Amino acid sequence: MSTTATGIRQISLVCVPTPDQDRGIEFYESMGFEKRTDISFGGGHRWVEVYPPEGPTGIALAPPRPGTEVQPVETGITLTTDDIDATHSELKSRGVDVDAEVARMGDPIPPMFWLRDPSGHSLMVVEQR
Repeated sequence: MSTTATGIRQISLVCVPTPDQDRGIEFYESMGFEKRTDISFGGGHRWVEVYPPEGPTGIALAPPRPGTEVQPVETGITLTTDDIDATHSELKSRGVDVDAEVARMGDPIPPMFWLRDPSGHSLMVVEQR
C-alpha cells in the first residue's frame, strides 16, 4: 500500500499524557516552543498543543485518560539542534533535567542527549548535520 493511496502525508502531532498542563506549557515555552492551541473540551479538559519554532510537527500535552496514572515513558520524540553543546548548556542552565553529558558515539551517529519533561517523559535532542 502506498502512502499516497491513504492520503497520509506527514506527522502533525505527537500526544504526550500530561497531568499538569500548565507546568508542561511552562516547560516547553522555556525551551522556545510556542503554544498554538489551548482549548477546553468535554468535562473540563483542555487540549494544548506546543510547537518548536521551526517545523510543522507539534506536541499535544493531553490530559491522561480518567483513572489513569501517568507513568514516565521514553516518548520517542527527537528534537534537533544545530549546536548540541550550546543547547545542552543552555537547557542545563535553565534547570531542565538533562543528561550530565552529551553522548558522542562517533559517525554516523550524531551527538545527542536526553532530557526529561516535568512528568518525567524523556525526549532526545540530536545535533542535525
